[in-house]
Amino acid sequence: MTTPTSPTSPRPGLRIGVDLGGTKVEAVVVEVGGAEPNVLARRRVPTERDRGYEHVLDVVRQLVLGLAEDAGIDAQSTPIGVGMPGSTTLLLPDGTRSSVPLIKNSNTTCLNGRPFRAELAEALGRDVAFANDANCFALAEATWGAARGARVAFGVIMGSGVGGGLVFDGHAWDGAQGIAGEWGHVPIAGPDAVPCYCGKTGCIETFLAGPFIEAAYERRAGTRKSLAEIATAKEDPIAETLLTERIELFGRALALVINVLDPDTIVLGGGVSNVDALYTRGRDAVAREIFNDELRTRIVKHALGDSAGVLGAALLA
Repeated sequence: MTTPTSPTSPRPGLRIGVDLGGTKVEAVVVEVGGAEPNVLARRRVPTERDRGYEHVLDVVRQLVLGLAEDAGIDAQSTPIGVGMPGSTTLLLPDGTRSSVPLIKNSNTTCLNGRPFRAELAEALGRDVAFANDANCFALAEATWGAARGARVAFGVIMGSGVGGGLVFDGHAWDGAQGIAGEWGHVPIAGPDAVPCYCGKTGCIETFLAGPFIEAAYERRAGTRKSLAEIATAKEDPIAETLLTERIELFGRALALVINVLDPDTIVLGGGVSNVDALYTRGRDAVAREIFNDELRTRIVKHALGDSAGVLGAALLA
């Protein structure tokens, strides 16, 4: 651990990154600019979202201030970036427009419809950079991880849901509506099409997210198996058929992304990224579906693990 600097002497290159998740909030103080991230301090606390909006806001504020004290830095002069699910809107339920951005599509539902970004900045008394958590994942992997050196990188998160983030020339891209990379909510045809929480039916998320794969197996077999058990099952024709179907859908879904963006590298993250077949049979399925006679895009597993989101948040600043 590097010796903390004096809070009265800001150190160039230091950033504070915060990853606001549904169950935990993690924050780091990291020195950027080198070939590898130099993490000086780290804290992780429960989100406790069931305690409501004001509590979550205070959890993040206290975490940032406490972490800065741990590292001996000044939270007022050190750039801060926050990654979190969802994006923002100015549209109120009654059709009028808000004067500040409001959170939408967050799985920490107490934040939805609230001016979290503006109020956290006010609580900390300074500007804060924000981005979707999938963009932070992609940014970290493109800077220090499996997509290092890629001019165009697409970061895929396949876990309890399916999301994605875009990085162009080392910068995360949010898009005009803050939904860039949301490939998980493109409907496609396939077996077991079910309604998605977004209101559509047959979204990519409902085929490729871990809980949906497990639920499809249970409907067919009448018993439960974990995703890992389904992916490695031997002499289980139901599991084998389901895995084959999902790999084909994975190929079709990623081909949509490649046909539009033609990225150098696609990095897979989340629990489903641990299915080894995605990097062999899955890649072959993508190659069959794209609008080209060969697949040059690299499809690789994440290199930074759970740290990608919080490190990417630090890079936002």
